Amino acid sequence: MTTTNNKRPVIVISLITAICLLGDSMLYVVLPIWWRDFGLTSLWEVGILLSVNRLVRLPLNPLIGWLYRRMSKRSGILLAILLTAVTTASYGIAGSFWLLFVLRSVWGLAWSFLRLGGYFTIIELSDKTNRGQFMGTFNGLTGIGSLVGMLAGSFAVELFGIRNVAFVFGLAALAAIPFVLKYVSAGKTESEQSASRTDGGQPVKPWQEPVVVWTLISGLLTAMVFQGMYNSTLSRLIQVHESTYVQLWTLSIGAASLAGILQALRWGLQPWLSPWIGKKFDASNNQNRMFVVLLVCSACLLAIVPFGMPLAVWLILLIGLQLTVTAVTTIIDALATNAAERASKLAVMTSYTVATDLGASLGPSIAYTLDEVVGTSAIYWCAAGVLLLLSSRWLAPFRERNRAARTSSLQERQL
Repeated sequence: MTTTNNKRPVIVISLITAICLLGDSMLYVVLPIWWRDFGLTSLWEVGILLSVNRLVRLPLNPLIGWLYRRMSKRSGILLAILLTAVTTASYGIAGSFWLLFVLRSVWGLAWSFLRLGGYFTIIELSDKTNRGQFMGTFNGLTGIGSLVGMLAGSFAVELFGIRNVAFVFGLAALAAIPFVLKYVSAGKTESEQSASRTDGGQPVKPWQEPVVVWTLISGLLTAMVFQGMYNSTLSRLIQVHESTYVQLWTLSIGAASLAGILQALRWGLQPWLSPWIGKKFDASNNQNRMFVVLLVCSACLLAIVPFGMPLAVWLILLIGLQLTVTAVTTIIDALATNAAERASKLAVMTSYTVATDLGASLGPSIAYTLDEVVGTSAIYWCAAGVLLLLSSRWLAPFRERNRAARTSSLQERQL
């Protein structure tokens, strides 16, 4: 197939995932405000419901990876859509904490099927010349679901009520089924990459490949920093840096609203920025160094934003940080799919999803512990330090490979 034909299933599965994200993203905006309408009795229940879907994925991801070895990607995506439709449509009629707890847990299962199905599709249809672009396309288009769910979903709930909006979002997920049947592969996911062999002819275990191990560590740490520490404390940073309400010319905007606007800006740019970053990554002669440069840029911005400065300059830096978050996320996902070609695709990508989910789960707890003990600025300085240490490790493989190449060349001359 041509590159265009290969890309079409990636676009389709990305848009399907975006549609399935509508209800989840809506809940992140609606639940903290209208929690009593959902039958909840306290705010701590809101926190549990918004995090349980991520926590259940930690033990479920290996199980789903194992299932994908025995079932087709089409079956996995269809199951995810059905689970999404049921859970999303039920949000408005659940009426109790424990029923919502079950629904959110089931949604976590559905999301794992969607995410791993998307990753396996990209690995199957791409190579090193276009994998970054495909991964950027996947990340960018799925971000549309988060954007529409949070913005349109919140306004729609005010106009039509949570029950009606949840039901419509559930039906929207079902509308994606014909596209799954047409575009998503009915084949099973290959477990091993035949090219990944040791000298003895045995498949290479993922943990024997340093690049695989460090890709997993990088996925965990970048998810901890960006999805966990940064996303969960952006409104807190705005409140500390400015105030609860920020004066923009003649407008007074709440810290939470400004944080939402900045996040919406990132999601709005992702459909164009992520594929472009991925394409540049594919064309780069030194992909690891490009990753290092972006990590260092992110670390510098994280270290600077806690300092006092004019509001206009500060907002420009925050927007720049949002763009680097998108770039780093796209590249680390592309590195993970590249690493999966070295050994077991299922094992590597399943481990990668566990690592990123674990990092994103740890991030908020670490951030608010630092905030309580040291202060808000320490969150961002510690995050910057983590990225700098990580970037220094990604420089090492260049020297190791060059050294290995020189050793191999010397041995050949001696022979």
